[in-house]
Amino acid sequence: MACGVMAAGLGAQEVARVYRCGNEYTNQPDPTRQCKPLSGGHVTVIEGTRVLRSGETAAMPAPSASDAKVEGAQQRQRDAQAQAVLQAELQKAQTQRQELLRQWNQGEPERRGDEHKQPQKYQERVAQLRAALQRVEADVAGLQRELARFSLPPQGNQ
Repeated sequence: MACGVMAAGLGAQEVARVYRCGNEYTNQPDPTRQCKPLSGGHVTVIEGTRVLRSGETAAMPAPSASDAKVEGAQQRQRDAQAQAVLQAELQKAQTQRQELLRQWNQGEPERRGDEHKQPQKYQERVAQLRAALQRVEADVAGLQRELARFSLPPQGNQ
């Protein structure tokens, strides 16, 4: 009985054996080729790319929408739309900057009712105003840089 279990165990081990025959891996070695048994873990073989012979052409994937060329008139329309959006954002940021500058009052914002008794609250609000003003200044500068790109002549192949 024990011999039958041992034989079954050897049979299972024999099936799981992997051989390398040149650049090919197999679990059924070819007696006409020089195959070496591999020891250790499992072997994973990943198919490589097929080499094209002369006259063959590779199947190219269909172009995606992002790869498609855009006609000049359509591109100009897109640029005009983008410029209009940037102009609107710039106007909004400049309005916000004007409001923050008014509240900032040259670094001396007006104290609110509870801030007379709690100077720490006033200092926190001043710090928040300063940070908001710096952010909106950076936004305005960035939008102006983006808009300036539209006024530059396009860079073409010369």
